[in-house]
Amino acid sequence: MLFVELALIRWLGANVLYLSYFSNFVLLGSFFGIGLGFLRAKALPDLFPWAIVEIAFLAGFAVIFPVTVNRSGNALVYFGFAATGLPIWVILPIVFLATALVLASIAQGAARAFARFEPLEAYRIDILGSLTGIVAFSLLSFLSTPPILWGLIIAVVLLVAYVPSVRLVQIAAAVGLLAAFGKESFDPTFIWSPYYRISVIPVGPKTYNIDVNGVPHQWIGPMSLRKKLEPLYFAPYARLRDNPLRNVLIIGAGNGSDVAIALAAGARHVDAVEIDPRLYGLGQTLNPEHPYQDPRVTVHINDGRAFLQRTSGRYDLILLALPDSLALVSGQSSLRLESYLFTREALQSARAHLNSRGVFAMYNYYRERWLVDRFAGTLAGVFGRDPCIDAITQPGWFAVLTVSVAQGGVACKTTWAPASVVASAATDDHPFPYLKGNSIPPLYFVTLLAILIISGVGIRLSAGPLGPMGHYVDLFCMGAAFLLPEAKSVVQFALLFGTTWFVNALVFVGILVSVLAAIEVARRIAVRNVIPLDGLLFVALAIAWAVSPEWLLSLDFAARFILAVVLAFAPIFLANLIFAERFRTVESSTTAFGANLLGAMVGGVLEYSSLILGYRNLLVVVALFYGLALLSTQPMRASRFAGGAAVPSTANE
Repeated sequence: MLFVELALIRWLGANVLYLSYFSNFVLLGSFFGIGLGFLRAKALPDLFPWAIVEIAFLAGFAVIFPVTVNRSGNALVYFGFAATGLPIWVILPIVFLATALVLASIAQGAARAFARFEPLEAYRIDILGSLTGIVAFSLLSFLSTPPILWGLIIAVVLLVAYVPSVRLVQIAAAVGLLAAFGKESFDPTFIWSPYYRISVIPVGPKTYNIDVNGVPHQWIGPMSLRKKLEPLYFAPYARLRDNPLRNVLIIGAGNGSDVAIALAAGARHVDAVEIDPRLYGLGQTLNPEHPYQDPRVTVHINDGRAFLQRTSGRYDLILLALPDSLALVSGQSSLRLESYLFTREALQSARAHLNSRGVFAMYNYYRERWLVDRFAGTLAGVFGRDPCIDAITQPGWFAVLTVSVAQGGVACKTTWAPASVVASAATDDHPFPYLKGNSIPPLYFVTLLAILIISGVGIRLSAGPLGPMGHYVDLFCMGAAFLLPEAKSVVQFALLFGTTWFVNALVFVGILVSVLAAIEVARRIAVRNVIPLDGLLFVALAIAWAVSPEWLLSLDFAARFILAVVLAFAPIFLANLIFAERFRTVESSTTAFGANLLGAMVGGVLEYSSLILGYRNLLVVVALFYGLALLSTQPMRASRFAGGAAVPSTANE
């Protein structure tokens, strides 16, 4: 189930472009489907045999109805191009429901196997399977494998599970799935990196357009052509005054064009930081200036913010060169790969790495004047002076902002002046630079509300009366609470160690290992009174809330890693120890597990409250849900531990 979920997030995000920014909707559909599948463990019809058919139809739908994302507007977490294809209000419900159906079908088969074991043993096997799924998919990401291999694994595993009653329609669906995934796997213009589907399109002599997930992203061409078409890329060097360019840092080096410009301007050494190894590889092979082969260049395949935190280097120029990732960190958060580069704390870190006359510059096609003003205002606050601005305002705002540590370190042609009230700076706790205010945009709010309504109706129609699930309100609340620290852990580790796919994978493995450790402890030690565990959980959440990321960032790598692991995973371990003790006594393991997973879906919806509260205060919401779980569990605890002695639990179904 987890392997299919991760594959769908990657595949659908590359073909249905809204999902590059709303990948959480695939996660929500997955949790809803898995919860529904467990609630339907004994219901008819049995959907499991049709799972391969449903996956094939979903993949085919994405191929037939691709969408170019609409990122316009000033109230969304993203910004950009006009959409082609079906509108967002049609696509998102279809993807949500189709994903839910796929995962519900697989989950129903899993639930029937689940019921054959004792609850904790079933949960243990489930977590071991989840670990296998995420490790396998992470390995495929590391190897930059094409999607046909993902489809082959899904098809083989499902067909083996269908033995000995494999049907012709299932074999045909497996072939259809491989055809859909293979269409782009064997297309020579497509390259799959750990983050994107990259398209390389020749457009002239030594000139190529590079799209990621179907959106124009970069282009490669001769320096003379770039100077003619995009003169503002050279603006930072025109603003320098008495700057020797002994050491230059370029974050977002991409295919190397910005590095080539720096070398042409006289840079003696360039640290080129690029997060995507495949984009760097394209620069090595296709860039006609061959900047990455120059001995003056040192390449770092890393997250830009993580590099700033770890390097001891000092620079005459630090350049943020179009770091517009067009991708979210994961399906569990609203954080984009570059979000932590634009916070006030990130710019303070960059300033600390500049020499006495060092210069900082950033440029991008910002498209909205308010966004230019936000970044310029943040720079003014960090550097103590207004930056230079070079801009093209039609058809949108392409702007270059340049500022120096020293008075007179840059020669401005035009000094920035705000057009209106300047939006406050993005921060490490609220890293949403493309969101104008601390609010949930109407499009997000309406879509999330629709998902909750659809989910409630779907549960009632598909799983029958909700009465049996009422016995597991506490497990529902625990599920809602669990997903929020998971999202918090993802974004905190992204800040502390980088937004790379590898860090992201390690976080999820760490979460699952914490859950597995709690299960193993619960299998060996029966806790008669979990109230002390409840107290420890709230203490752990309070400590995690109190410790600021800024303090962790000030520590050396080893200390930062150890403390980050303890702060992130201790609450998860304690919460799952409490969950395991409750789960061992449930009368219906499948209904209980389904309630828990549906609660996780609600937690996934509430993750968007970080747009208002920031990520740190998500832990307050977590504590509230665990408090509700504790209150709803008390009557059961009272009957189970009457007189201090445990009452034997009823037999499992």
